[in-house]
Amino acid sequence: MIFLHTLIIGGGFGGLTAAALLAKTGHDVTLVEASSEWGGCAGKFRRRDTLFPVGATLGMGFERGGLHERVLRLLGKKVPVRLLDEVMTIHFPSGSIPYYRDREKHLASLCDCFPHAASRIRAFYSELRAIAASIRRLMKPLPALPPKTAGEWAYLFSSLRPEHIKLAPFGRKTLMDRLCAHGLEKETAFVRLLDGQLIDSMQTTSRHVSYLMAATALDIYHEGAYYVEGGLYRAAEVLAESIRENGGAVKKNRRIVSIKRNSGWTAVDQRGNEYHAEHIIFNGAIQQLPSLTPELSGKHRVMAGTPTWVTHTLYLTLNNADLPLSFPLFQQISADSMSEGSHLFMSVSAPDDRLRAPEGKRTMTVSTHSSPDCWSSKKQYDAYKPALTEKMLSLIETVYPNFRKAILAAETGAPKAWERYTLRPGGFVGGFPQTAGHALFGSLSHRTGLPNLWVCGDSIFPGGGTIGATASGIHCARSIAPGLFEL
Repeated sequence: MIFLHTLIIGGGFGGLTAAALLAKTGHDVTLVEASSEWGGCAGKFRRRDTLFPVGATLGMGFERGGLHERVLRLLGKKVPVRLLDEVMTIHFPSGSIPYYRDREKHLASLCDCFPHAASRIRAFYSELRAIAASIRRLMKPLPALPPKTAGEWAYLFSSLRPEHIKLAPFGRKTLMDRLCAHGLEKETAFVRLLDGQLIDSMQTTSRHVSYLMAATALDIYHEGAYYVEGGLYRAAEVLAESIRENGGAVKKNRRIVSIKRNSGWTAVDQRGNEYHAEHIIFNGAIQQLPSLTPELSGKHRVMAGTPTWVTHTLYLTLNNADLPLSFPLFQQISADSMSEGSHLFMSVSAPDDRLRAPEGKRTMTVSTHSSPDCWSSKKQYDAYKPALTEKMLSLIETVYPNFRKAILAAETGAPKAWERYTLRPGGFVGGFPQTAGHALFGSLSHRTGLPNLWVCGDSIFPGGGTIGATASGIHCARSIAPGLFEL
């Protein structure tokens, strides 16, 4: 049996961050990861001479004061990133629009695209930006929500300033509520453009998304969006390196099969190794946890039985010579609805990124949201996989008619593949939709209600993405080592 202070299960961004911060403070930390790669849904895989980011591709939070930058600076680490002045190109049925990092330039582009609604769009964005800026100032100290202890309540209140009173009336509002207030609810193309951004970051659309979360999501690209050479896995590998340098242990290919409470906690991996720890941090989909520890109860148990989105992903090797000269690194394509396969997020390697592909080749990751109901039986699964693949490729061809000519090789990542490689039951990814009822005070806490069993990842406040997972990892580390580090 291995005795230690803290065991972290799962090498995604949440678990890696918690482990790196605890190791930095001198804690006895071991992190175990079931796969052979770090990063979880922001990891990578290789195919011959090419490399593919698994899921998350667009880097955020690396600007000065951004969450990743704050963690890396505390650890004395850096990740090479390229700041994007044009974050992405958004394609929708009535045209295409570049998403500029510069706020005023982006707003001018939107107003040019929708001139008849320009004054209403400007008023809407004036309000949204002010709300987003206020939230950023509130979240800089990074209070945990929902607060569960007197200390967390005290820290939340100490983070509040008089300006934050103005956020209260919006606490239960949806983005659609505010679009209606600005007379924009019937601007279908404009709303669809917003929905395309929200489904990727908030896992829901304007009709249901929390306005406060939506304001943050729609404004965050302007704080800084980055291309990471190779992929976001490089940040994960730097965190793993920091853990080792500070005396922690990291172990790949160790899948935990049970967690039991005794004098502390005992976890057992697939090889029969036992890890006895005072604390356990679980970094994974909450739906996985009941199969590991039947003691889980309360809201965490309820939400563990709640399905979320799955994804269907295409991994394409492309011949650079057959791509248009102007081919953005990141793109969204939306059809005239948000139905299955009608919205895509595409990321392609930079022409000079030799970590992802040799000269003359580029790799592309294309993903779409899908309902788990569409994959429920083997017959349905086997039929839907090629049908959805074809629908996705056909949607790309509405923007790039000769796109298939550039494809040298293709693989698909359907829900079973995500379940197999990330251990996410049903292939659920992205966390819970950030609806007005589930976000913020309605989120899942990193505290499970069981002593010294903590959770982090995209199921936990503040939600999906590497920034959300990192924040939840910080909350776990702070709870175990209060006051030992400041970000």
